[in-house]
Amino acid sequence: MESKRREGRGKEKGEMIVKEIIKEEVLTLAEAKEILVTLTERMKEAEGREEEEVRYEQRKALEHASKFAKLDVEGSKALISDLMKLKKMNNNIAVRIADLMPRSKNEVRAIYAKEQFTLSEEDIEEILDCIARYI
Repeated sequence: MESKRREGRGKEKGEMIVKEIIKEEVLTLAEAKEILVTLTERMKEAEGREEEEVRYEQRKALEHASKFAKLDVEGSKALISDLMKLKKMNNNIAVRIADLMPRSKNEVRAIYAKEQFTLSEEDIEEILDCIARYI
């Protein structure tokens, strides 16, 4: 009987229905914004929906990405490419830096706070110089 009740309840609060994960990758806010804009436009065209009818979660994600994306897709990809040439850099950190665009040494240190290594002053300056080229 317990299993019948679970089957009948349907979707639990906060539970997402995912058919299949095809690919996982880290995206910048600019890339997420571009994808969300494209999906929103496709939904409107296909279903004749108005903006207010787009799913709440998708609309909120697009608002967030629009508000906080500091570079466009090309700029963020170019910055990540430049950052990846530096030592003590990996893709996840480069994406965080491209999203946050830190302007001070303390902001860079905060991004690296959970890492297993610390940055030298020279490393931090290289990161800030790299960011300065895109501001």
